[in-house]
Amino acid sequence: MEITFKAINDPTRREILVFLIGGAQNAGEIAKQFSMSKPSISHHLDLLKQGNLILAEKKGQYIIYSLNRSGFELVHAWFQGFAQYFEFPKPKIRL
Repeated sequence: MEITFKAINDPTRREILVFLIGGAQNAGEIAKQFSMSKPSISHHLDLLKQGNLILAEKKGQYIIYSLNRSGFELVHAWFQGFAQYFEFPKPKIRL
């Protein structure tokens, strides 16, 4: 779980995750959304993969990246362990 929290610690990686809510994309499409080099984006994608937050599937000449539900379920379950100690308001915005 440590690598997962390291992965979501970076604002660029969090933005990539939000971008992927819209659907699976290849690295080139992801890189277009950010003003950084493709190697830098590839590094961020690799850390998100290591953190089990995204999946990478080879389709032809491209690698398609998508959100990994099981990775988010683990993070959610970890945070839910604290819910018994706090009363949280209902969220007004859904992703």
